[in-house]
Amino acid sequence: MTINFDTLKASLVLYGLNAIYAILLLAVGWYLSGAMQRVVTRVLNVGHRVDPLVTFFVSSVTRYGVLAIVGIAVLQLFGIQTASLVAVLGATSLAIGLALQGTLSNLAAGVMLLLFRPFHIGDDVEVGGKAGKVQSLSLFMTELVAGDNTQILLPNGQVWGAAIINHSAYPGTGEVKVTFPVRAGAANALADRILKELRDDPRVDDHAAPSVNVSKVIAADPAAPLVELTVSAKVKPADADAVKQRVLDHASALLAAA
Repeated sequence: MTINFDTLKASLVLYGLNAIYAILLLAVGWYLSGAMQRVVTRVLNVGHRVDPLVTFFVSSVTRYGVLAIVGIAVLQLFGIQTASLVAVLGATSLAIGLALQGTLSNLAAGVMLLLFRPFHIGDDVEVGGKAGKVQSLSLFMTELVAGDNTQILLPNGQVWGAAIINHSAYPGTGEVKVTFPVRAGAANALADRILKELRDDPRVDDHAAPSVNVSKVIAADPAAPLVELTVSAKVKPADADAVKQRVLDHASALLAAA
């Protein structure tokens, strides 16, 4: 078997030049991807109207999109047929997608939440049977902080597919309404003390006077009559949970002392 050194030399030169071109192309593509990410970030941050999470997501997609185009160009430089490679990657992606349906649905829901923004960081929301303040939003999970400082992690698929109640969506006052049973004989005294507590609370709206009323009779038994006491007050949405908890704690202390 004879070796044609001239052909081998030409092939080595050709592939060597292609390798140099590929390295240069990768270097330029890496720089361009970073530059595009910075440009997109700068544009979206103008005026600070776009949420930081949306800015990070869009800029990251832009960077990896540029890198994907550069990768395809490098493969074509070496004569690799990218059409067959794309077909293989498509089949592989389909198999992985079927195996990770739940995770991918959370990812898709996270993208929708980031784009449409039904709530923002710091909003008081109720979603999926849970209530709390929005702490963070990622592509897969939504984190809430409950009134007792408990962390609540919700998969984005559940958040996007459920009714979202946002108490912070509109400026103004929110309503605190608390009901609990008390003995009929202690209802008036308890109502007066809770009402005084609410009037002294600076978080309660002075223009909408708080009220404490007997809403219904629970048990009409003369031996142990029970009535339902309803406490209503107007507060800022951000203070609603704290005021509600204070009313409950104060009522519990009064009932225990009675």
